[in-house]
Amino acid sequence: MKQQTKAIHSKFPSKDAYGSLSMPVYHTAAYEFDDADSMSDAFCGRVLVPDYSRVMNPTVMFLEQKVRDITGAKDVIALTSGMAAISNTFLALTSTGKNIVTSRHLFGNTFGLLVNTLGRFGVETRFTDLTNIEEVKKLVDDNTCCVYLEIITNPQMEVANLKALSEITKAHNIPLVADTTIIPFTAFNASNQGVDIEIVSSTKYLSGGATSLGGLIIDYGNFPEFNRRIRFEMLFNIGAYMTPHAAYMQTLGLETLSVRYAVQSKNALELARKLKTLPAIKRVNYVGLEDNPYHEIACQQFGETAGAMLTIDLESEEACKKFINSLKLIKRATNLFDNKSLAIHPSSTIFGPFSDKQKAEMDILDTTIRLSIGLEDVDDLFDDIKRSLS
Repeated sequence: MKQQTKAIHSKFPSKDAYGSLSMPVYHTAAYEFDDADSMSDAFCGRVLVPDYSRVMNPTVMFLEQKVRDITGAKDVIALTSGMAAISNTFLALTSTGKNIVTSRHLFGNTFGLLVNTLGRFGVETRFTDLTNIEEVKKLVDDNTCCVYLEIITNPQMEVANLKALSEITKAHNIPLVADTTIIPFTAFNASNQGVDIEIVSSTKYLSGGATSLGGLIIDYGNFPEFNRRIRFEMLFNIGAYMTPHAAYMQTLGLETLSVRYAVQSKNALELARKLKTLPAIKRVNYVGLEDNPYHEIACQQFGETAGAMLTIDLESEEACKKFINSLKLIKRATNLFDNKSLAIHPSSTIFGPFSDKQKAEMDILDTTIRLSIGLEDVDDLFDDIKRSLS
């Protein structure tokens, strides 16, 4: 079956008693076993059946199975948020004295997790320009536990060469870990580009209109010790497993993901081209544009798709806030890839707690507005932006 068919027709692990076409929501904490031995097998991981909903739940397992079917991954773990997926991945990979090689072009909370939270436990973060392969080679050593990146950085829109980075990580027998949220796994095969562990904020495209929070760890099975730690240590000891109701909402969202993404990414490209005609906009940053500096590498890695996020730069922070305050159709909100289009000023919100020096090092400009493009008619979005600029 093709991806779209798998997204709709994955089989239930067990036949539903009433023949339900949708996986029921198992709002339960515990499960009854027939005998002591079967209970022991479940708790010790000898069989993968639900024993307690903090670590395994049928509704969540069904979402994981669907994603596994679509991606071809060895295992998929669903967690409470994208940040939970990121933090659990790092906790499974790192320990005191280890280092993570990454870029300063990171989502603000990911940066804070690395520098502040993991830093307190003796994990070093080595920042570099991931588009400079020679510099990356110099930083990776025997204590490096992974190379981590966002496939299109938020909001800088930088694209690094995944296959080149993968050659480095394979030489050192460490995983290449990538946050692929910007382009969904239905449109981009991360494993084919050398990614070993894929992290997705399923709150975004997958949830289908910002219905629920969630995160996915998509493990392609190249590092068995990582998988054991995630499934039998992190799930048990951290307690960040996805809730059954969120899994139900995201399973429904997954069924229409390809259709929605096709419209959103098409809208983003068309709108980006229109915005380049407006004199008040000093820069339109979208890797789908032919004159974008990362357009060529983006096409090599992602094909004809470039996601549904773009940024624009105005003349000043004051102009940005005046523009945002004037919007009528586009919503003033955080999050990405809702069905509705969203606008935010990253410098004063997501990166607001950071110092001016930190923001400069991360290339966070106070003239930048981030736009998440939804399912509206492009002409209506363009009219809202054009009117707000004037």
